[in-house]
Amino acid sequence: TIGNAIDDAGIQLKIHRALLEAEGNLFTKVGVEVVEGRVLLTGAVPTAEHRVEAVRIAWNVEDIKEVLNEIQIAERAGITAYANDVRISSQLRLRIITDRTVSDINYSIDTVNGVIYLMGIAGDQTELDTVIGYARGISGVTQVISHVRLKDDPRRA
Repeated sequence: TIGNAIDDAGIQLKIHRALLEAEGNLFTKVGVEVVEGRVLLTGAVPTAEHRVEAVRIAWNVEDIKEVLNEIQIAERAGITAYANDVRISSQLRLRIITDRTVSDINYSIDTVNGVIYLMGIAGDQTELDTVIGYARGISGVTQVISHVRLKDDPRRA
């Protein structure tokens, strides 16, 4: 709903602000997606301590239902790897936007070091399978990790 989207945007803003204030330049290293109070953290940090700190920051924000920690302990391989990640995310977004059977607005996509992370709400299993199939078919993708829930999933309540 619009109310949920506003709540999620507020949570995301609070987490971004806290990451900006944290040591270790976490704001530039950690990606944050929020759907229905579920927080997905992605990115690459140099140490386990940075990873733990990012999760701690997320949990300290009110109205969080779940924190999904997909932060890699590694450095991004540089501008070339970053450009490849942007290309992968863009190609997947284009594929789902042009497929009328997929509600593209319901998906968040982040790619880190060739790993695609999906978050959102799928209309049904067929739609989710289609999106995952598109993701797996993109050159340079090493893995697809889905945190997408189905529209009628009782865990969404």
